[in-house]
This record gives sequence, structure tokens and C-alpha cells, in this order.
Amino acid sequence: MAISGTMLKKLRTEARLTQKRLAELARVSQAHIAKIEQGKVDPRLSTVNRILDVLTEKKQNKSMDIMTKGVLFAKPNGTILRISEVMMRHAISQMPVMSGNRVVGTINEETIIRNLRSNLAEERVKNVMGGPLPTVQEETSIDTVRKTLEKHPGVLVAKGKEIIGIVTRSDLLKTIG
Repeated sequence: MAISGTMLKKLRTEARLTQKRLAELARVSQAHIAKIEQGKVDPRLSTVNRILDVLTEKKQNKSMDIMTKGVLFAKPNGTILRISEVMMRHAISQMPVMSGNRVVGTINEETIIRNLRSNLAEERVKNVMGGPLPTVQEETSIDTVRKTLEKHPGVLVAKGKEIIGIVTRSDLLKTIG
């Protein structure tokens, strides 16, 4: 089956994308998208494939569809006692550690338990935390997030540079059924 400009336009409108947004995502100019849809140019196969990748990925659920909003953050100089109280009160197992606008680490049950000792309550988060969780953009497919969660306990979700949510393995379980 040949892929026509009319077909691509139909897929684009079904995906609720403007020509400009499709062009940005497919890394071509908006004028080129317009010419393809009007049948004025015969695009290269690589261009058509990039456009189709964008249009078919739009139909998949994104990280923003399953993320938990309102992420609680720890500060590097916070105490383990304070952070563990917050984690218990909110029934969460991990918290990103932020310094200013930057994620600098993660504090979780595992790192706290691994460092259990008599004076741990007053220890600073920065001395116990692990590395930062990976970050994906809000449009990232759930399939990509799933693969990342095979190696990490959570994935932060960003809109531009701002952290807007977190996806954990339990969030993925909610998608079943």
C-alpha cells in the first residue's frame, strides 16, 4: 500500500497535531509537511518513516498518562529522620533529592536500610543518598519507561527542565486491565 500525502494528513489530524508540531517532532520543516500533504513533493523514505514513527507513537500511552503528580522532594541537608517520616506518612518508598532546580540524587528505603546505624536519624541526606533517577520527557512512551524501570526503581517525568511527575513500577501495574 502506498502512503499518500492525504493519508499522512488524516493520521496527523487524528493525532491532533499541527503541521508545525509534526514537523518539529519529525525534524523537518513545516513547509515540507505542507508540501507532502498536498502531494507537491515526493519525500524520501527516511522522512516518511520519521513522520510515521511520530504519528504511530502518538497513539501509545505516554509517561504523563500514568505518572504520579506532585512529586515530593528531599533537600541534601535534610535529616534522614525527617525524610523517613515524610516517606512513611505519604506511603512512598523513594524521593528525588533536589538542590535548587537540579536533581542531585535519590533517597529510598533501600539506601536508608543499607546505612542503618545508631546515629542515622541525624545524618544528612547527602551522605546517604544514591544517584539520581533517570528523567524522561512527558511525551515518552510507556514502553520506553518500562524498559528503564527494569534497571531503576523510578523514572522522573519532566516538561522541559521542570520535574512534573514520577513513574514507579507500581504505576505500571495500574495500567494492567
